Amino acid sequence: MEAQEEKVYVALGDELQDGYKTLEWTLRRWKSQPISIVILHVTYTLSGKDYVYTPFGKLPASCVSDAKLKILRKYEQEKIDKILSKYIAFCGKVKAEILNVEKYDEPIHKLILDLISGLHITKLVIGFAFIKSSSWKAKTAIGVSFYIHEHKVESCDLFIICGGKEVFLRGANYQRIMEDDKGVMVAKLKDKVSFKFFIEKMFLENRRSPFASSTRKDSSSMQNHWENCVQEIEIYYQKLCSNLDGEEDYEQETGTSQQPSPTEAIMLEMNANPNMSLAERIESLRKKISETHERIRLKKKETKANVERHANAERAICLCERRAQELEVQIKEEAGNRTELNKKLNTEKEQLNEVINDIEESKNRIKSVIELQSELSHKLHLSKMAKSQAEAQLQNEVVKRAEMVREIEVLRCGRDVFRRRIEFCREKDGIGMAARLSELSCCLREYTDEEIKLATDDFSELFRLKSGSDLSSVYKGRINHVTVAVKVLNQANGLSQEDFQAKLISNIRHPHLLAMMGYCSQPSCIVFEYMHNGSLRDILFSTKGKGNRARALWWHDRVRIAAEVCSAVCYLHMALPKPIVHGHLSPSNILLDRNLVAKVSGLGPNQYNYDESQVGWDIRAFGVLTLNLLTGGNWIDEDMLMDKAGLVRVLDDKAGPWPLDLAEGLVGLVLRCLSINNGPNKGLKMVTIMEELEEIRKKGDALIATGGYGCVDGDVSIDVPRVFLCPIFQEVMKDPQVAADGFSYEREAIAEWLRIGRDTSPMTKLKLDHKILVPNHNLRSLAQGWHDKRSLSYP
Repeated sequence: MEAQEEKVYVALGDELQDGYKTLEWTLRRWKSQPISIVILHVTYTLSGKDYVYTPFGKLPASCVSDAKLKILRKYEQEKIDKILSKYIAFCGKVKAEILNVEKYDEPIHKLILDLISGLHITKLVIGFAFIKSSSWKAKTAIGVSFYIHEHKVESCDLFIICGGKEVFLRGANYQRIMEDDKGVMVAKLKDKVSFKFFIEKMFLENRRSPFASSTRKDSSSMQNHWENCVQEIEIYYQKLCSNLDGEEDYEQETGTSQQPSPTEAIMLEMNANPNMSLAERIESLRKKISETHERIRLKKKETKANVERHANAERAICLCERRAQELEVQIKEEAGNRTELNKKLNTEKEQLNEVINDIEESKNRIKSVIELQSELSHKLHLSKMAKSQAEAQLQNEVVKRAEMVREIEVLRCGRDVFRRRIEFCREKDGIGMAARLSELSCCLREYTDEEIKLATDDFSELFRLKSGSDLSSVYKGRINHVTVAVKVLNQANGLSQEDFQAKLISNIRHPHLLAMMGYCSQPSCIVFEYMHNGSLRDILFSTKGKGNRARALWWHDRVRIAAEVCSAVCYLHMALPKPIVHGHLSPSNILLDRNLVAKVSGLGPNQYNYDESQVGWDIRAFGVLTLNLLTGGNWIDEDMLMDKAGLVRVLDDKAGPWPLDLAEGLVGLVLRCLSINNGPNKGLKMVTIMEELEEIRKKGDALIATGGYGCVDGDVSIDVPRVFLCPIFQEVMKDPQVAADGFSYEREAIAEWLRIGRDTSPMTKLKLDHKILVPNHNLRSLAQGWHDKRSLSYP
């Protein structure tokens, strides 16, 4: 069971070395007992009559301004806190704490006695420097020690430590002595005896003398008188002592006084001659009083000189305060500069750390580059080996290609023979129609029902492009890695097999007519080439397109499209044995491929039923179509096209800045087409329109070639990169996902593909190992950048 710790209170002053010695004595004294130390420290509250220590010496607190006094107090408090922290650290493993006690006007000895009784202190160690720091005089410190020793409670053990040694208090015959443990006197204090005491002693001695018995009657009459005089002399004596204490204290502190004080001199002289008569003693006292009066006069003179010195000192203090203020300003400036330098130093350190971090990162990068270089070297070696193998395979392919070229030449010779036979057959009237049927059967391919269903995913709604009418629906499909459009004819609405055959026969080949790639009898459907940019109507009249269709048409593209459509219609009108009238020429029947090349669609068996006189329908419809290309709208008041101001207002601003001369030429051509049934324009032919339109197109091409109106960067008008296109939708992918076959698909397309139960690759037709989809973030970023570039180029 551990013994209970006993508290030992240690009163320490501000002298650090003396405090260390006092603590060392305390720790050594109770080394074998468990104790805890409470360090008593007295904080003094300065008043106007107290003194403060300044760089110019000890000055009264009233001579220092409040601001300076506050600074001095703060400085003293910081100094004291540092000293107390060092005291705590000196105690080491022994538990120690600080008890701060504020002292006001109460004497230090009474404060300590109150603490002893209030805190029930049983062990009190007082450093002599602690008592000495509480008084201006060493003699007062000795008196304080004796006072505490005599008036403390008996339960408190008091230990006075001076210079690290315990001192003991002895008192006898008005003298009090401090001795160490070896009996050597450390300090002594002689009590002051009142002047009244010596007078009374003198009277008592006179009464006991033989001379006093003979003169008792005389002295009895004078006794009352002398008692009154003694009282007055005592009061005057106290005044003299108060005037002389300052000088006496100063001499005692500095150690320069070797002679007794005036008061002691009077007492010594009175005691030196005990046989003097009363009259002699009175005369001696009168002499001493005269001498004292003279000393008082000298002291007054000296005091006046001190007042003058004090005034000079105050002036010096004012100058010093002014200089101190200047120094404070400089100190503040230096502190500001130091703060800025610290900030700069911290900034430099941060930059240095950043440089060090950059160097470390560079080292890591260099290490990674070295590793990458090694890996690339290995891959380069493998690539060289693969190249050698590829070269060998290429050599084999070259040999195979030479053989294929020879076979192609043989086939070309056979094709030429067939062509000559077909031309010979065309010359005969009886087999003209058979020749055309033979040619059609050679160009078109007949697809099976399974191929059509596989291409359109069994006519899935996901692949439906549009419902053209009650008679047909159009689906997007893929046959032999080629995207096609499959137009399914609805026989339930009255389309017979003969009409379907007639529709196949009506297919005519022209660069700007929609090409038919094949057909299927059951179900009745026709396979056309797929037009990626949709119809002209989708671009001109829709504010937002779908996928990659949302692109603007510049004015030179519109002139070119008008010329291409005109060439196709002109070709139809020049057909033999009679012209073919389209009859439904409109923006919805003008389709655009990847490169915005126009192709006319919508031809059917009814085109052969038109009369030659109805050719004007196509001419008027072409005029409306050209007007749509000019204005970007469905219809415009013809009066607005008569002047340039009206023309500029109706031109489509999405086509860029139109050249007005070309726009006026197109408007003139449009007006002639619209008025084909009136006046001089009745004989207008598509050949004439095509010739005039070609002239306008050549002028536009010349402007573009010279960097004229509406010239755009060639990189913007290039085709869509195939890597951005979904193999199923054939549109730019917005959320590409990598399937098990390694190809990227639009998420919606491949999810629908897998949802309907398909487990084969849309590209390779091989079975997929799994159905997990992985986002292709790199391809998505590239596609988004391509979209952004197009949006900047096509406002």
